[in-house]
Amino acid sequence: MSQHDCRILIAAFIVMIMTMTELHATEPTSTPPLPERWSYSSDQVQTLPDGDDWWSRLNDPLLDSLISTGMRNNYDVLSAMTRIDAARAQVQAAKAGYYPTIGIDVSWQKGRNSGMTQSKPGTATGTSYFNAGATMSWEIDLFGKITAGVKQKKAAWRASRAEYAGVMVSMAAEIATNYVELRVAQAQLKVAEEHISSQEHVLKIAEARHETGLASGLDVSQAKAVYYATVATVPALKYQIHAQLNALATLLGMYSNDLPSGVTEGGEIPDYNVLISTGVPADLLRRRPDIAAAEQELAQAAMGVGIAKKDFLPSLSINATISTAAHDAGDLFTKESFGYNISPTLSWTLFSGFARRAAVAEARAEMDGAIDSYNLTVMNAFTETDNAIASYHTSLKSITALNDVVEQSTLSLKRSTELYTSGNAGFINVADAQLSLLSYTNQLVSARGKAVTALINIYRTLGGGWDGSL
Repeated sequence: MSQHDCRILIAAFIVMIMTMTELHATEPTSTPPLPERWSYSSDQVQTLPDGDDWWSRLNDPLLDSLISTGMRNNYDVLSAMTRIDAARAQVQAAKAGYYPTIGIDVSWQKGRNSGMTQSKPGTATGTSYFNAGATMSWEIDLFGKITAGVKQKKAAWRASRAEYAGVMVSMAAEIATNYVELRVAQAQLKVAEEHISSQEHVLKIAEARHETGLASGLDVSQAKAVYYATVATVPALKYQIHAQLNALATLLGMYSNDLPSGVTEGGEIPDYNVLISTGVPADLLRRRPDIAAAEQELAQAAMGVGIAKKDFLPSLSINATISTAAHDAGDLFTKESFGYNISPTLSWTLFSGFARRAAVAEARAEMDGAIDSYNLTVMNAFTETDNAIASYHTSLKSITALNDVVEQSTLSLKRSTELYTSGNAGFINVADAQLSLLSYTNQLVSARGKAVTALINIYRTLGGGWDGSL
């Protein structure tokens, strides 16, 4: 063995050692533990509804119908479904690597070679023949590179399915939230119209007292100021209702003119006082589609590291051809016209300018980024859920307090109006009571809407009833 041959063998041995070291390197993992309980403890205990129809617990059949329509027509949902189909096709494309590639060639050739290109001039020769052949190329999955590629595509497919589930959860929550906000605006418009009627009645009292000399013109001006201030809120509320109808229609994949009549006619705000069970923070890992998607994206990135490492290993492929050629087409299938070639090939790139090492480093960096993204998703999930729980319970306390305020404000307006009518108090007390009652009534309506919205947000942050299956 020559010195040159020894150097080649030593270099190959060194590369082999480096390859095996790279393949057995330990992958970094980092997953921060979730807290054992929510920051805002709840004394409400009841299990979450089975399945993904959590909105049925709001006891609003029209809302149930709207969400069902959104599931069929919403363009975000349809787009997510398309991405699932694309990911499934990519899995099938990766599985194609398990099978050989087979091709067929059929041709006819005619040519003429010059007889004057040799040192001794001769006669030109011509050729004319038919040629047919089949080729086959097959890469053997010797070290599992194809299998790793299939697993990577399957992880991407599962991530797309989790993404679809997340879109469904978000879509249902957005439809419910917009529906509640629409009902709040419609309720506030109804409140404004009722107060306009009441204030108009008080205005007539002030005008009658002024005409009889029992009250000054100031009372009339104050009564009109309160009345017109309330009237001025109506256009803004009607615009808000119009905008909410358009937003809701977009989520349903239709135009506002096509919305059911029950939506535009107005209705009650859905029930907000519902018992819920949030479980423990660790439940988010199986309930949240976005966490499942981040987990699958991390698995996909980890598979990418494995695929990059397998480029260090040799590859085994089998190439084969079978052909037939003859001057006459009728002789193509005679015994003497057939030929074949079989070529098993083991190829191993020993050095590529450190390109493969750089590819592994790139894949590891992508995996580290996926780990960070997963951890951030988990932390955000905990924060969102904890905030939603706190918001819901705070809204319930606000509703209780505002109910008392509205009750007392109603009593205050009644008494101040009676005192003014009897001439025992000035109109300023009536005006203050009117404005306070209108303000507190609107706050109460808004608080009820916020409570329902917070309840919807709890269901959304808990995964919206998704069962975690991929």
